Amino acid sequence: MSTSVIEPGTRLAGRYRLEKRISDSGGSSLWKAIDEILARAVAVRTFDPEFPRIAEAVTSARSASRLTDPRLTQVFDADDSGESAYIVSEWVAGETLEGMLGKAPLEPGRAATLLYEASEAISAAHAAGLSHLCLTPRDLVWTTGGTVKLLGVAIDAVLGDRQSDDPAAEDVRGLGRMLYAALTAHWPGDEDGSGLPAAPAADGVPHAPRQVQAGISHAIDAIVCRCLGIGTAEPLAAPADLAKALRGVPRTPLPLFAGLGHASPTPPRTTPPRRPATPSTAATTQPHRPPAPETQASSHVPPPRSRSQRHAAPPPPPATSTRTSPAHGHAASKRPANRALLGVAAAALTVIVGLGAWALSSSGGDGDPKDGGVTDKGKTSAPAAPSVVKLTPQNIEPAELRAPAGNGDDNIGKNLSTLIDGKPGGAWETQGYTSTDFGRLSKGLGVLLDMGKPVKVANVKIHSPVSGGTLQVRVGDSQTPTALQRVGEQAPNGGELTITANPQATGRYVLVWFTELPGGKFRGRLGEITVYGQAG
Repeated sequence: MSTSVIEPGTRLAGRYRLEKRISDSGGSSLWKAIDEILARAVAVRTFDPEFPRIAEAVTSARSASRLTDPRLTQVFDADDSGESAYIVSEWVAGETLEGMLGKAPLEPGRAATLLYEASEAISAAHAAGLSHLCLTPRDLVWTTGGTVKLLGVAIDAVLGDRQSDDPAAEDVRGLGRMLYAALTAHWPGDEDGSGLPAAPAADGVPHAPRQVQAGISHAIDAIVCRCLGIGTAEPLAAPADLAKALRGVPRTPLPLFAGLGHASPTPPRTTPPRRPATPSTAATTQPHRPPAPETQASSHVPPPRSRSQRHAAPPPPPATSTRTSPAHGHAASKRPANRALLGVAAAALTVIVGLGAWALSSSGGDGDPKDGGVTDKGKTSAPAAPSVVKLTPQNIEPAELRAPAGNGDDNIGKNLSTLIDGKPGGAWETQGYTSTDFGRLSKGLGVLLDMGKPVKVANVKIHSPVSGGTLQVRVGDSQTPTALQRVGEQAPNGGELTITANPQATGRYVLVWFTELPGGKFRGRLGEITVYGQAG
């Protein structure tokens, strides 16, 4: 029986009833099926008789069935002895990493924890002599049960005809790309690996995560760079090395039965993370990669899956849980005791009400008899919060913190007036450098706004036509950058960004500067800068 004539309702091995075709590409089909003997949902992959690697796929599936790590997809059955070859594996319900990143990047501690779990799972596979070779954000699932699940170990490489002379290094790169995506919501791999936006790159090398998304620690950034060969640090050689490295950085525990926390994007998003559907909901099911709109409202993800599908739909909102009242018989058995307790409670309530009435009547001079009320003369209405207004700088100067080997930037003293002329497009820019750290010639380049007198700064809006790097704001009464109070930083996004001082910062000077340059030409550029707050 060929794949082309298999239809819903077909039974394989007398027990696996195919219910719905999830995908059909590359000579194999993925089905949502029911194991009628064990009464559970399973994922079944069938093959066209002309598929050239049937025996190899079935052999790989049998090898994967011996894996015991619960974070790896379980393979239940695989057979190519009959008319139709098939592989049966568990049906995974949850949301893929790619689906989660459609909302925003993950909070770095959660991203580190998620990829730590994935690294340990892949390490277990390598210890058994198996690898993945084609890891993408579609292969990592956060299940409705609050666990991590990796799809496609051993099998996906055969389906995609992927081979490697160094499978450990290849899987480290795959895990590193997934960590990069989790931190930035950008994909640093091949276009067909994910539907996420491509990571910004220079000469084919992705920018470091800290250049793309603010708030990522140097430690996690360095780990990603070692995975992907960004920079000169020694690469990580195996998934076990990556797991060991991630054990040394701050990690946030993963929640149970809840969506993963997200980092604040730029500008901040106010939409709260959605909670994955729990097994008790009445939601329909969804494959790992839905091929058609009819599956987009569901929440289940079966492995293995077709690589031709690009997006995983977000799960529906969970059904509202309800509580039932105790059985009447149980309540009746407690009735005598309840009556006694009610009597005591009633007596106590009477005493309390009486004391309250006495207290009110004894405060007679404080109330207005005409109004029939009591006034607390010790309380007044709260004063109105002071308004935040646009503040006008009295002067603007270049600001630079040179490294010992630096000899100064010749550009940053030019076109300063264009940053405070009320027009978004400014003409200020730094020189070009050889790296994001100013070629180690400087530690920061920007401008210092003199407000004329101490002011209370609420936020600073900055136009910048570049993307990547880090823009930082400092406030204080000194003209020395390191003596000013740091109030916030963000990665420029090619438009306007707002850095908020929380709590508000006070000082005469406002410093806006690059502490890391964008990649590519390694040149910082600024447009209009507007300071909001309260005059001193």
